[in-house]
Amino acid sequence: METRGTHLDALKSKLGNLPLLALVAANLLPIYGVVAFGWDAFHIVLLYWAENLVIGFYNVLKIACARVEPPIANAGKLFLIPFFIVHYGGFAAVHGMFIFLLLSKGDASRAMDVGSHPWPCFLVFVQLLLGVIRHCWDVIPADMKYAIGALFLSHGVSFVYNYIIGGEYVTAKPRDLMGQPYSRVVVMHIAVLAGAFISAALGSPAGVLVVLVGLKTVMDVRYHLREHRIAAQRSVKSQKV
Repeated sequence: METRGTHLDALKSKLGNLPLLALVAANLLPIYGVVAFGWDAFHIVLLYWAENLVIGFYNVLKIACARVEPPIANAGKLFLIPFFIVHYGGFAAVHGMFIFLLLSKGDASRAMDVGSHPWPCFLVFVQLLLGVIRHCWDVIPADMKYAIGALFLSHGVSFVYNYIIGGEYVTAKPRDLMGQPYSRVVVMHIAVLAGAFISAALGSPAGVLVVLVGLKTVMDVRYHLREHRIAAQRSVKSQKV
């Protein structure tokens, strides 16, 4: 066990600030999109909405990988994970529909179409989310899909480095993880949407959009550092107990 811990510490030391660098690099890609491909406020907001889905995906993995005692308590995840998917999925679906309604230049009604066979009960929120995702994928430019991939990779690097190699899964609590993404999403998108409306009102000038991306990047970095600082403090406390 000690040898395994030594190897993990050595690997973590070698990787250094890789997660933070990946986060900043992925966040700066939209600036290139604005300058090189003419992305407007709608594209920027939609890209950051897609990042919410990435955050939700990795949060499901975090809940699944969180260590719980006794091991039989893992059975509780069979309820928590589907509940999170439905609840967060519904939240993201409504969020996405508002973006299409308020900022879209195309047929926003397509994002809300569940067809003639809505899924039963609360699963309709997941169906709505899938509809919004399909519409999003249809309307975004091809180059923007690479930016979404970069965000997915960035959060994946953080998940592996901090949560798995860094051992955050040992002290993470599944019930705490259930609500963790919401504060980030709400605060981030209030700021992003406010900036996007200002930009859209001005005709989406590149300068304003670059500032908007810069502000979002700063907020992301601060949230990243805060989240993992709290996780480190929690780990220290658990070792003292």
